[in-house]
Amino acid sequence: MTTTDTPQAVAFRRTIQNPTKLRLFMLRSLPMAYLAGLRVKEMTPEHAVITVPFKYLTKNPFRSIYFACLAMAAELASGVLSMMYVSSGSPVSMLVVKMEAEFSKKAVGLISFTSSDGAAIGQAIAESRATGEGRTVVCTSTGTDEAGDVVAVFRITWSYRAKKG
Repeated sequence: MTTTDTPQAVAFRRTIQNPTKLRLFMLRSLPMAYLAGLRVKEMTPEHAVITVPFKYLTKNPFRSIYFACLAMAAELASGVLSMMYVSSGSPVSMLVVKMEAEFSKKAVGLISFTSSDGAAIGQAIAESRATGEGRTVVCTSTGTDEAGDVVAVFRITWSYRAKKG
């Protein structure tokens, strides 16, 4: 267990990586992610991998995954890391304040989005808790297809602010 790997973070990862508990969480809190079939493939304190499948509910008229479904998976990759660190201490609000995307290839099949910004997220949340001031982090989520080719890169700016009280 690392210094950023608190018992709460371990418990959060255990819950989010349990397929049944993840589905119940998404059904309750993220119903569109549930319907789209998003899954947590892998999660550590440093990175998370989220998958989104090409299927009837995620397709667009061009026979690829609709960009909004890709954005949802990209956001969730850094979002689950954020939720893990938020769950590890006093309350912190988190909010997406900006998003940029680049698309480089048609997204078909199973697309995996990886965010490796866990350390930066953890540091920003710790700083906000210590100072009471807001912090932002630009997280990069890279989507790859089953062949390993990059299909999209999202840069999502998260804002974190410790709640007073």
